[in-house]
Formats: sequence, C-alpha cells, structure tokens
Amino acid sequence: MKNLKLTGLLLIVLLLALAGCGSAQDDGGDSDGEGGDGGDVRVTIGTGGTSGTYYPLGVAMAQQIFGDVEGVSSANAVSTGASVANSQEMAEGKYQLALVQNDIAYYAVNGEVLSDFEGNTVDNMAGFTSLYPEDIQIVTTQDSGITSLDDLEGKNVAVGDQGSGAEANARQVLDAAGLTYDDITAEYLGFGDASQGLQNGTIDAAFITAGAPTSAIQELGANKDVHVLSIPDDVISTLTSEYSYYTERNIPADTYGDYGQSEDITTVAVMAIMVIDSELSEDTVYNMTKALFENQAELESAHARGADITLETALDGMSIDLHPGAAKYYEEEGVSVD
Repeated sequence: MKNLKLTGLLLIVLLLALAGCGSAQDDGGDSDGEGGDGGDVRVTIGTGGTSGTYYPLGVAMAQQIFGDVEGVSSANAVSTGASVANSQEMAEGKYQLALVQNDIAYYAVNGEVLSDFEGNTVDNMAGFTSLYPEDIQIVTTQDSGITSLDDLEGKNVAVGDQGSGAEANARQVLDAAGLTYDDITAEYLGFGDASQGLQNGTIDAAFITAGAPTSAIQELGANKDVHVLSIPDDVISTLTSEYSYYTERNIPADTYGDYGQSEDITTVAVMAIMVIDSELSEDTVYNMTKALFENQAELESAHARGADITLETALDGMSIDLHPGAAKYYEEEGVSVD
C-alpha cells in the first residue's frame, strides 16, 4: 500500500512539474520567433547580393546592433535577391527586417506596377527607417565604345535579377530614353555576375542600382578601366516627372577615379529604406530603432553609405506607413512623422 501511495504521489509531482514547464514556455512566449508580445523575436534581415551595399550593412546591423536589443533573442543577415525577393519573402514570414528600394516597397504594399505584386499585396510590411540614396549606375568599360544610352542598342546589357528593383529601374530608364528590351539583349544578372560578365566580355554594359561606391564596380575596376554613363537631362526630367520616387543625383568623378572614371556622373536615384514586419511588438521595434541610431558608427565602419543613415534623413523618401514602435522613437527625438 505504501508503494502505491508513493507511486501516486510521484505521478502527481511529475504532472505538476510538466504543467509548470508548459506554462513557462507559454509565458516565455515565442518559440517560433515571430515576435509576439510575450517573448523575444529571432530577427532575420533580408539584404541583397554580397557585391552590393545591402549585404554589408545588414550584416553589421545583425552582428553589432540588433542582437543585443531587449526583445530580440538573436539576429542574423542573409544574402538574397534584394528588394522584390525581400518583399515577397517578408510576406511569407522569412524576414523580420529587410532592405528594399522605396519604389518597390510602395508597389508591394499597394499591389501594383510589378507583376510580382499585382493582386498580391504585402500586408505585413511597415516602415522602419530610410537609409541612403541608391544611384542608378549604368556601367561599362572604357574600351567598350559605349558613351551614351543610345549606344546600348544592339548590345548585351545586364539589367539585374529578373523581377528585381534594379530591373524595374532599367526598364524605366530605357523607356524614358526611347529604348525597350527589344533594342538590346537583356541579361538577367545580379551585380556580382554582371561585373564578372563585363570583365570577361560576355556583356557590354550593366544596370546597377546601389549606393555609390558599389563594390561590384570597384571589383570590375581591378581588371578594367570603368566608365559609368551619365543620363541626359531630358531623360532625367522624364523620369522625375513620371515617377515621384526618383531624384536627380550627381556622383563625383573621384568616387571611381581610381578605376578609370574621369568625370562626374549625372543620374537618378531611389531611396534605400528598411522595412519591418508590422506584427512585431511596439516595444521591440522601439528598442530596435533606438539601438540603430545609437550605434550608427558601426554602420559607417561597415560601408561608406552608413554615414548617410541619420535621424535628420530617417524619413526621407519613406513610401509606406511607419511601424508604431519606430514612430514613437522618432517623435521622442523630435522627428516629424506626419
């Protein structure tokens, strides 16, 4: 009888212990990393190709900033197909943060323009911060004989990954210049592959949308003298009047002077922004926003464009609604969110 009583008592103790473990996990919240109010979130940042600007900045944010934020259990950055892919995969829950072009973010939230988004809005995307201008750089080599947009006709031109933000920009620039894909041989290549193609002569020019200086162009310059085309004034005027997110930009010649560029580059730019999963808690996003701007030096050391990420420009070109947590931080710092 004593053994039966002892066995029964042990079973009761065991059941209570198991129940306690279950309630602790429930209260500790989020075992799948989706960032509910009850627990810490595992943050994955969607960036871009390793030869672009998104990747080094995203890695710096993950490794040196967000991993120590209250409400975040871990942070890592992954190389991706950039803006369009990041938007689609945020909708699927793969990323909690992503770097995207402001035009692509607008298309994603509103479900328009690009076939990837028509009828497929991204409903969980909110604004986090604006980063820096992304220059439309049309790069070729000094010995290609290409000196203007008109010279692209009949050439093999890398236009970015298919469906990417860079590819959307390429189509729009060509259209404004009176050209279409029928006038060129379009090659769907990321920045690194485009740079390699220019080096080995399989392509003649490439569209690269990224903050200057861009490593893909610098890598090309290690073997070839580069030439980045200027966009004519009339084409710039067409682009800026037709698309509100484009702004005129000047890239000084010394940006690529060590690689053969001898003149300033006149072009247009979109704004790189960071977007965040709107389902993350307000407190967590507030803490992340605060940490980003209190550790801005880490971004500057990761890439020259990190110096452009400031509170003064935090909402420049922001094309979608802010996450309430980010908005709270900006308001406390005197940044107008209207």
